[in-house]
Amino acid sequence: MDRNTDYIALYKSTAAGLRKRFLKKPNVAEGRDQFASLAKNLSQQDCPSYAGFCSLAQARCEHGLGNFPSEIQCLVDAGRYFVLAEKQTSDLLCPSYQENLSAAINCYEHAIKVSVDSGEPSLAALNCQELAAVLLDFKKPGEASIYYQRAAVLLDFKKPGEASIYYQRAAELLLQNPIECLQNMKKVASCKINEEDYEGALTVLTEMQFMAQERGGVADSEKPLGIYTDILIHCEVTRVLLLMILQPTPQRIRPEHAQTLEKYAWHNNSEDQNYILELMGFDLFLLLQSLVMSCQSNEIDELHALQTEIMPKLGQEQNELLNNIVEIYLKK
Repeated sequence: MDRNTDYIALYKSTAAGLRKRFLKKPNVAEGRDQFASLAKNLSQQDCPSYAGFCSLAQARCEHGLGNFPSEIQCLVDAGRYFVLAEKQTSDLLCPSYQENLSAAINCYEHAIKVSVDSGEPSLAALNCQELAAVLLDFKKPGEASIYYQRAAVLLDFKKPGEASIYYQRAAELLLQNPIECLQNMKKVASCKINEEDYEGALTVLTEMQFMAQERGGVADSEKPLGIYTDILIHCEVTRVLLLMILQPTPQRIRPEHAQTLEKYAWHNNSEDQNYILELMGFDLFLLLQSLVMSCQSNEIDELHALQTEIMPKLGQEQNELLNNIVEIYLKK
């Protein structure tokens, strides 16, 4: 910071000029420009936390002028400055109560609220996604999942520990961007898998599967088109792996999960089995069927052999789940 400039005095004098006085209306536009200039100068001098406070003051001026798009942008800029300040503290290994991160979260939250109040749910969703990415960088997957879910709600759909609130909000929103919604829900499921909340991830993936089938534009007995096919295959494979980890008893398994496992019974020849067989192809279906049967019969050697065959057909996250399955059955 430039030692020859008293930025705190400049901030106070600008703020004082915005106070209401008798028979004198404050020049809010001028104050906004001064705060913007202060934020820019402090940012250039590597003082992000001070720049964040100036951006917040600029946002208050924009609010007073009724310029809500600029207010949202200033709030997001302030959040980014506070995130940068927290990263600097973390990189220096300094003790911290993460006060800059808390300030950043508050800025993003305010930006999301203003976006929703202004009738811009898509912009609010983008801010949710950005905040979720920040929380993931700071190793907070549980909190990140909430904002990914809020993004999904604002774009189209739903859900986490606070899930019921977002389910209610989702019902009130127009379902206009199903693909964006499903992508956000996929990120939520990944966060829950990272937290080893397998039941929560299974619930999310089940909702994804129902939504993809509904919004795929075709009947259940037909193969959906485009990206919906990939989403359905991802959900189906991951759900089967999660069920093998959770090992629900017949008394506690939910009907939709029991129906999923029934597709992979050896002598089953139902419409559901034929549908999923056509969807994912014979090779992957046969490998999953063998996996389910090996787990149910505790065939450890067969599990090892299947792991080698099925790994190239799975994603990284799914392979990690497969490794967990093998470890679980090895300990039995």
